[in-house]
Amino acid sequence: MTIYEEIKQNLTVQKLIIVTKKRNNDEIMKYYNLNERYFGENRAEELIAKATSLPSDIQWHFIGHLQRNKVKLVLPYLSMIQSVESINLVQVINDEAKKSNRIIPILIQFNFAKEDTKTGLSYTEAIPFIKRCLEYPNIQVKGIMCMGPHTDDTNKIAEVFQEASQCFKELQSYFGKEIISECSMGMSDDYLIACNHGSTMVRIGTSLFI
Repeated sequence: MTIYEEIKQNLTVQKLIIVTKKRNNDEIMKYYNLNERYFGENRAEELIAKATSLPSDIQWHFIGHLQRNKVKLVLPYLSMIQSVESINLVQVINDEAKKSNRIIPILIQFNFAKEDTKTGLSYTEAIPFIKRCLEYPNIQVKGIMCMGPHTDDTNKIAEVFQEASQCFKELQSYFGKEIISECSMGMSDDYLIACNHGSTMVRIGTSLFI
């Protein structure tokens, strides 16, 4: 069994976002030809180069820090932005989406690991932030995104994903499941723990391109 087959077997309701950072078109097409359509990029330049040279039915997700001055460049190619963490960015996305008469799905990024190397909102900011996001007509809040802590301690990883799951459920209760439907968490090393704590979407790259 290949690593890809193992991952697919382990996923139940979760969507697989294949992270293509530093991968070439041939490597990406390998998975496209296996009927994968969700791919993720974290650099604007790489995203544009790949989106303009690969099949148009690929659903591109932006998963890294998105600079406001890059929004208008990448927006035409995106089906979702997973890494929204400031109202200033929300404003720019909304304004650019309005120009092309689009509504852009977004996920709100949280830093439940509380690590300085990670960006994102805190638990207490969740409800007020999403309330503000819902004021923008060309933004569609779909849920949350987070990364696990940088550690091999599975208990600490589980604690972070449990907190994310708790936040996700609280937001669903407050705003409704029709609005808060996605909880994107879990990568190559910790996706199984994330899935056990309610992840609906995993972002895997490293292990798929060994």
